Amino acid sequence: MANRKVVPEARQALNQMKHEIANELGLANYQTTDKGNLTARQNGYVGGYMTKRLVEMAERQMSGQ
Repeated sequence: MANRKVVPEARQALNQMKHEIANELGLANYQTTDKGNLTARQNGYVGGYMTKRLVEMAERQMSGQ
């Protein structure tokens, strides 16, 4: 399966979340940083925290909170 957004309208929100998480992790200027110059660990942290936050959001929504 190709790496595509199921809901293309969410692209901007996901990018915003990615940049917020990168800033929280101390990766300043993540938006303009060449991701190839970051370690796999640094890039993985951003994706991992995004997934964790999205799962938390879905769990809250499913529980009605």
